[in-house]
Amino acid sequence: MPLQPLLLPGADVLLDPEFLAPAEAAALLAELTAVVTWQQQPIRLFGKQVMQPRLTAWYGDPAATYAYSGLRLEPLPWLPALQQLRTRVETAAGARFNSVLLNLYRSGQDSMGYHADNEPELGPTPVIASLTLGATRTFRFRPRPGVPAQPLGLVLPAGSLLLMRGTTQRNWLHALPKTARPVGARINLTFRLVG
Repeated sequence: MPLQPLLLPGADVLLDPEFLAPAEAAALLAELTAVVTWQQQPIRLFGKQVMQPRLTAWYGDPAATYAYSGLRLEPLPWLPALQQLRTRVETAAGARFNSVLLNLYRSGQDSMGYHADNEPELGPTPVIASLTLGATRTFRFRPRPGVPAQPLGLVLPAGSLLLMRGTTQRNWLHALPKTARPVGARINLTFRLVG
């Protein structure tokens, strides 16, 4: 199924809820959980140093260094599975990516607060391709002040590909909130072009 646009004012967001078949998504979840070099690092949040409420890993081309929340990430070399995914995601997105940030949410208590992917090295109108593996969680969009729109909750199943581009990061914030209901592990891969 091709990527379908979502109606978010001031944004360019597309979704393919079935980008990967269920069996392929499940196999990738198992492989990446086992072989990725996962870390839990401290970040700066509102002037305080706290541990990230999830595990992360940064892979990419040799020069794809990335900085956010007080962290400076040097890329690990592409794993074969990540390299194959990059090629497929680039084709679907019609964009080039030189890196991927992986987030492992071990349970419903792991989360990501509201933020925008708007670091300078991503450029003024970044293209972010977000692939979900594992547990279905609700991804939240919230408009920035002055954007006449309502927040949106988007259910992202395993194998779904979400594409954010254009002025999305300028006008909207996004998050993966905690959930009290029991959920399994979820891996999110966000492909980007850093320069």
